[in-house]
Amino acid sequence: MFQAELNLKQEKACVLSELSRRVTSPLRIEIEELHDHKVTFIVDAGEEFETAHRCLAESDEVLHLDAIGDEQLLVTKPSCGAYSAVYKNHGVLRRQNYISDTQRVYNVLVFRREDLKDIVADFKDIGTVTLGKLTKYDEPRSVLTARQREVIEHAFSRGYFRWPREATSEELAADLDISRATFLEHLRKAEAKLLSQLLDDDPHSRPRIGVRAR
Repeated sequence: MFQAELNLKQEKACVLSELSRRVTSPLRIEIEELHDHKVTFIVDAGEEFETAHRCLAESDEVLHLDAIGDEQLLVTKPSCGAYSAVYKNHGVLRRQNYISDTQRVYNVLVFRREDLKDIVADFKDIGTVTLGKLTKYDEPRSVLTARQREVIEHAFSRGYFRWPREATSEELAADLDISRATFLEHLRKAEAKLLSQLLDDDPHSRPRIGVRAR
């Protein structure tokens, strides 16, 4: 398994590009799901919450917008193509990626170098892409809570991680009799433990925020 840091300077118009110009520091994006050419994700806006909320609310591109607490926003918008480029080539996005005023930073897990080459080729249809770093990892070890394990195992058994998805987050939340936001939060934390623990064991593998494309 490999982790690749991909830096994308997107050429097509996108509300996230406008958002990155309005805020004063890079924002963390936690990817949640891609379904029917729409992407749903969480923007961890922190102190930039009001600015981010205003920018996203003003955009005709945003199909759905919800506040999660005082710092995060749940957003649904049409996909620009980057997420599908990762998933269709057997990649997995880490739940923490970044936008800055110069580029998007995607941290992608792949099992084969050939898959990474295909992802990069598809990214070139969207904008200018550079490879920040490529690191090999062994199998991750982590401990989930009972609820996190229940959520991620149910999502796996229902085909949530297949491409295309065989179940939506709304359907899985209903199966477990919890809200969609609660389901996504449990899933996000479980994936963070299963993926990020492995990566965070190496201090040199942590993503660089706001690095300019070379």
